[in-house]
Amino acid sequence: MGGESDGLRAYHGKRDFGRTGEPAGEGTPGEGVEPRFVVQIHDASTLHFDFRLQVADVLKSWSVPKGPSADPSDKRLAVPTEDHPLEYEEFEGVIPAGEYGGGTVIVWDHGTYEPLSHDRRGRPVDFAESLAHGHARFRLHGAKLRGEYALTRFRGGPDRSAGEDAAWLLVKTAGGGRGHGTPDPRRARSARTGRTLARVAAEDGRG
Repeated sequence: MGGESDGLRAYHGKRDFGRTGEPAGEGTPGEGVEPRFVVQIHDASTLHFDFRLQVADVLKSWSVPKGPSADPSDKRLAVPTEDHPLEYEEFEGVIPAGEYGGGTVIVWDHGTYEPLSHDRRGRPVDFAESLAHGHARFRLHGAKLRGEYALTRFRGGPDRSAGEDAAWLLVKTAGGGRGHGTPDPRRARSARTGRTLARVAAEDGRG
């Protein structure tokens, strides 16, 4: 349990929950349910996508500047960020200016995923272990993203590093038909509320 709470310590340390509406999080996984994923569009100092996978009681998170793609020829840079609480899957709104990550967030896609990582003999490998080793495969079941994807670390420091020296590639590997390409983030609509970034900024950013 200590590892997970240590992971959320970085998340908590960067935020003033008296100012931001982001969830502090209890980090309690559901019993017997498939792990969740969420892709959020975040209009902060840079406009980017945040890709998050539930691993145990946290959301492992990567910043994906160009967003995930349904085209297997697109290799998308994914830079790890701090673990987020499970409740962050539902977060949509405006983070106040001056706060860490200040800007507008929408939930572009969410759903469940199936871990697919295996060893050389074809035996299933624990998903957290596969991430620690720098290569994880999974099948997404989202409203927009479907099919098999892989996250592969191609440079960086120690296994648990979330610093700028660590970088991954997010690539679609197979399945799920053609799916959706990466949208224009400013025109994309929330999978939760149907709102665009501009509408969330106007409605949630008052006061």
